[in-house]
Order: sequence, then C-alpha cells, then structure tokens
Amino acid sequence: MRKPLMAGNWKMFKTPAETQAFFEKFLPLVEKSTHCEILICPPFVNLAAAAAATAGSGVGVGGQNLYWAPEGAFTGEISAPMLKAAGCRSVIIGHSERRQFFGETDETVAKKTKAALAAGLQPVVCVGEMLDERESGQTNAVLERQFRGGLGSLTPQEFAQVVIAYEPVWAIGTGRTATPEIAADAHKFLREQVRGSFPDSAAGVRILYGGSVKPDNIKGLMAQPDIDGALVGGASLEAISFASIVNF
Repeated sequence: MRKPLMAGNWKMFKTPAETQAFFEKFLPLVEKSTHCEILICPPFVNLAAAAAATAGSGVGVGGQNLYWAPEGAFTGEISAPMLKAAGCRSVIIGHSERRQFFGETDETVAKKTKAALAAGLQPVVCVGEMLDERESGQTNAVLERQFRGGLGSLTPQEFAQVVIAYEPVWAIGTGRTATPEIAADAHKFLREQVRGSFPDSAAGVRILYGGSVKPDNIKGLMAQPDIDGALVGGASLEAISFASIVNF
C-alpha cells in the first residue's frame, strides 16, 4: 500500500516571518493527518524558519532545486549537503518552471537526482508535457523521454527512493486542471515505464499529480488508483486551503 504524499511547492512566495505564521495556523489543522505524508518546499531563505516551525511535527521540509556539485565556485547555487544541513528531507527536481525558464534538461535532472540521493535527500522528480505536445499527441513520447533521460541511469536501489510528479505544464497556474481520467492515463503510462525499467519498484513508487490542484478537485484525483498524492502550488500557500487538500 503506497502512502500518499501531499507536497506544497511555495515557489517564490513568503518571507521567513510569513513562513512562521503559516505553520502556526497549518500545523494544528493537520496534527491528526496520519493517512499521508506532508511536505512543504519553501524558498531557500525560509528553510531555517520552516525547519524550526515543523520540528517534531511530522511535517517535512524540502528544497525547490539544487546544484549537483557538493560545493564549488557556483554563485547563487545551493548544494544537496546544504539542503540536508538546513533540515530538508526532500528536494524538487526538474520542475517545469525550471525546465521552461532556467534551462533544466533531462541530463541535469539526472545529475541532480544522483546528487540528492548521495546526500540522503528524497528526490521528487517532475515530468510533464507542454500544451502543444499534448495537442499533437506527443504526451507519452515526452513522458518516456523525460523518464528515461532523468531517471533511467539510476540503479534499482537508487530509484526505489525516488518520488515522481506528473505535471501537465498546460495545467500549472492556468486554472485548467487535467481531468482525473487524463491524469490517471498519464500516471498509468508512467507506472508502465517504471515496470519496464525498474520492475521491483513498479508497485511501490509514488507518482504525484501537479497542476492547479485545489480543495475542490483533490478528491476526484485521489480516487484514481495510480495517483499517490499531489504536488500543490498556489493552493499550498494558504494554511486552510492546503490543510483541506491534505485532509481530502
């Protein structure tokens, strides 16, 4: 039985003070939510505040990105050991915004995933198609390419520690959500990819859905057998909203 994971990606929102205020409101709302794992990924400058606020709560903290080298002359970058030392247990890798705006590739996703694993972080590796790719019938080809390019070089032992997040790019921040059936088809295809490359992990790997997840659509998404949680953007910024998603 796969335990659902509800992850909030705060993107470039909130200050440390706002982070503390969020958790003061959020933690009482989820203190009995043992049916799933909960993860919040704030901006780097908020990690210390988030780690302090969640200490002893069971709510995990993660990074939104990392660089693959453990240290070096890479101005503006953050390494996996730094995230680990800041209190992170997980890190998002290959988010569509990183791919779209900052040149992330399947090759860099692979390097970052290995770096995260080496530091003891759980990678949440994102895949997903653009609108033109979906409309031209390329969804499965894109997902297969991203899966093989970003995760195909892992050992079975490494892959067993990975979480996958399917994010149809056309549904992120647009208000257009993939229907539960569309999402389920993509998740089923991704699990088939896992079965072909890492057969021992096919039944256990968690595949999250991300793309305009909200309190009013989470139930339908979570009813699908291959959807194991959500990677939530805007709706994770407000404590009551995200708690409602966690407690679907």
